[in-house]
Amino acid sequence: MAVKLIMLVVFFGIMVGVGFYCRKHATDVNGFVLGGRAVGPWLTAFAYGTTYFSAVIFVGYAGQFGWKYGIASTWIGLGNAFIGSLLAWVVLGRRTRIMTQHLESATMPEFFGKRFQSNPLKIAASFIVFIFLIPYTASLYNGLSRIFSMAFPLDYSVCVIIMAVLTGVYVIAGGYMATAINDFIQGIIMVFGIVAIIWAVLHQNGGFTEAFSSLAKVTDPAVTDTPGIFASFFGADPINLLSVIILTSMGTWGLPQMVQKFYAIKSEKAIEKGTIISTIFALVVAGGCYFLGGFGRLYADKLDVVKGAPTGGFDTIIPKMMENLPVFLVGIMIILVLSASMSTLSGLVMASSSTLTIDFIKGNIVKNMSDKKQVLVIRVLIVVFILISAVIAIFQYKNNVTFIAQLMGVSWGALAGAFLAPFLYGLYSKRTTKLSVWVCFIFGTGIMVLNLLFKSHFPKFLASPINCGAFAMVAGLVIVPFLSAFNRKKVSADVEDMFKCYDEKVLVPATEALGDE
Repeated sequence: MAVKLIMLVVFFGIMVGVGFYCRKHATDVNGFVLGGRAVGPWLTAFAYGTTYFSAVIFVGYAGQFGWKYGIASTWIGLGNAFIGSLLAWVVLGRRTRIMTQHLESATMPEFFGKRFQSNPLKIAASFIVFIFLIPYTASLYNGLSRIFSMAFPLDYSVCVIIMAVLTGVYVIAGGYMATAINDFIQGIIMVFGIVAIIWAVLHQNGGFTEAFSSLAKVTDPAVTDTPGIFASFFGADPINLLSVIILTSMGTWGLPQMVQKFYAIKSEKAIEKGTIISTIFALVVAGGCYFLGGFGRLYADKLDVVKGAPTGGFDTIIPKMMENLPVFLVGIMIILVLSASMSTLSGLVMASSSTLTIDFIKGNIVKNMSDKKQVLVIRVLIVVFILISAVIAIFQYKNNVTFIAQLMGVSWGALAGAFLAPFLYGLYSKRTTKLSVWVCFIFGTGIMVLNLLFKSHFPKFLASPINCGAFAMVAGLVIVPFLSAFNRKKVSADVEDMFKCYDEKVLVPATEALGDE
């Protein structure tokens, strides 16, 4: 217990210390929200990765999908690395940085408002962010509580309050730069932690070959009678596995807390390096998490399985795998889950508070807001958002309110379904219309809310929020260009001017481009 407590105290001390150290970067909106658009590749890549992978993935998704698909769940981690990280950086990174600086937009809703010259569109986007990021934020505490309750005799409410308060302190004190530096530290912990835990779990089961052989012998009539299915290449349900890959990989392209990382990156070289770093980070962390979860069925005898599923829920699988690890590794695991949770929480509350301040309050409720007043309001809203998410998490746990848990599952699909296509096409196509964006907003959020309320009336495949979210994203990629194609009007001069930012001439060293003869 003493070892675990000392590790926690040191970890928390570093996080808070970084927050106060970064106060000098958080004096205006540009500095507080975007770090002055001068954040290097390592900090940006780790901020992207740690915001991407939370305790929801490590404890919840890794356990759930590892149980359902076996070792094939590793494909989800590979999809996260190559689609959610590599391709996202290549397709969105540079254009997002150039266009958002040209439009002087600090948030995703502000980008929509200026790119499509519509204040109502900006307000609608900020409303969607507010509605669907809060429940997603609340879900972060659940995985943390599972690990803490295993390692410490602490009540769930105490775990939630400790994490909420400490995250709030360093985000409020240091803004984006504090979160970026802490994300870097937390990311290093996550990389080494997941490697150490995988090694320990495989060692417990006789090494990789023996563990894989044992997994191949597992059968579950509730899933399939095919022998060795959980050690197979594509698992028991490749179609639903593909939906999970699409949702968790493509979804990042439309999430404000993820895309805003590109707003703050420093330079062209930083984008190139960040792309490589982010991809490797995702390969290790996401690939490692889902690979680890794939061996969850080896612990079925300790999980009290009824009708093919653990009675305590899928969130109990990963903690059960950790129970007999050496005390030092348990301490690392606790800090790993804390790192994953706090980094994502900081990114979410920063996105929520900055969006509500810049896109909703400023100019609509308060006509004239100085830079200092905006920073103050953002800080106050960070407190409010963290408080709301903590209350929701505790309320759900104490009262077992399943509706809130379902809403959390819907939030990712709704945000990505609404924003992915408009943002992507808004960066690349001058002819993307305001009407197509409105329709995509309505369709993406609408289908997910209907799925939440009337799931039984949906076709079997779309009844799952994961499949429905994947469908919403793919449908948006069709809806926006299809509706925009009916616009026969000439592209306005304002839009032409926006896209000139991509054509501006810049000087580069001869090592990067040959000069004219």
